[in-house]
Amino acid sequence: MTRQSYSRRSFLRNTGLGLVVASFSVFGCARVAPTTDASGYLVYIGTNVNSETENTIFLYRLNPTTGALTPVSGLKGGASPTYLTLDAKRQHLYAVNETSTFRGAPSGAVSAFAIDPKTGNLTLLSQEPSQGGSPCYISLDRSEKAVLVANYMGGNVSVLPVQADGRVGAPTAMDQHQGTGPHKNQTAPHAHCILPDPANKYSFAVDLGTDKVYGYQLDPATGKLTSNAEPAFTTKPGAGPRHLTFHPNGRNAYLINELNSTVTSLAYDAGKGTFTEIQTVSTLPTGFVGDNSCADIHVSPDGKFLYASNRGHNSIAVFAIDNSSNLTLIQHESTQGKTPRNFTLDPAGRLLLVGNQNSNNVFTYHVDQKSGKLRPTGQSIEIPSPMFLFVTADFTQGSK
Repeated sequence: MTRQSYSRRSFLRNTGLGLVVASFSVFGCARVAPTTDASGYLVYIGTNVNSETENTIFLYRLNPTTGALTPVSGLKGGASPTYLTLDAKRQHLYAVNETSTFRGAPSGAVSAFAIDPKTGNLTLLSQEPSQGGSPCYISLDRSEKAVLVANYMGGNVSVLPVQADGRVGAPTAMDQHQGTGPHKNQTAPHAHCILPDPANKYSFAVDLGTDKVYGYQLDPATGKLTSNAEPAFTTKPGAGPRHLTFHPNGRNAYLINELNSTVTSLAYDAGKGTFTEIQTVSTLPTGFVGDNSCADIHVSPDGKFLYASNRGHNSIAVFAIDNSSNLTLIQHESTQGKTPRNFTLDPAGRLLLVGNQNSNNVFTYHVDQKSGKLRPTGQSIEIPSPMFLFVTADFTQGSK
């Protein structure tokens, strides 16, 4: 089977991943011995490596002072484990396998892994269909009883129950989106994100193809997903909303729009489960000419700054957030690579890590705590097609 039959991104671009994977022999068939020269954080990296037998999830240690990444191990996460999440106790990791077929049916997959507390290594517990092609986002509801999945090519979202031992069960709910948009990439619905609100009252699915954010009420005990009567928010036609993130205050949220390279600041009505636009701003510098699409978005832990990634301009746009949730652009920092699909901040907000999908590398940056601006640490790693970075406290330190 060719890569084109697995991932929706392979028809968007040709990454030449087969050649890249062969060059990363350090994570070939053998595990890399754990190292102890860095402490502080562990980083799980999901990739678009399309293989059931190769290592496709990679584990590193992150030095919280220098930003250096030290390899721990390569792990078998299945084909294209592009988006990951961990439970709060760091006992289980959940991944989408961004494929177009699973067990002979038109669907991607969701994989559940047990995490070894001494090494951080993964053991597959269960795997279930996602009920839609090319799942590209996964989250846990805040009770951690259900996994929420957005299926890009399927244009739908699904719910899978989390069992007592951490396994995922067969899907209990699915909602199929309907509609199109004016952009050439909006000929069908494309669910790109689903996550719970801070109170776990509502869950929201962002659909790039229909320019809408859909609201749901989820019953974690039964896995039932009830769609709200009206969309929670509708963007400007052709904006192509991609990811949603909440401010730490719970009253505001931010939406990154892939197709028109903008960020929308939102006021959140937690009672109704709806959003109201405050402001929409460009993620690009004035006068930029060329193709660009936005990807990821994060708020600093202190709520003072917003970060957004540009693919094409290949930069992180940095915004200051004022008391009214208005955004002011303060910096564009190069990602030092091509196609920054995903990035993340460490839990303290002192380091930012960027995965450049098409140049096969990850770079780290210091975050100025007063200004929010980024400064390269000079540290980087090479890794095949990095698609997602999850930073967590290093629970393996001191283990025997």
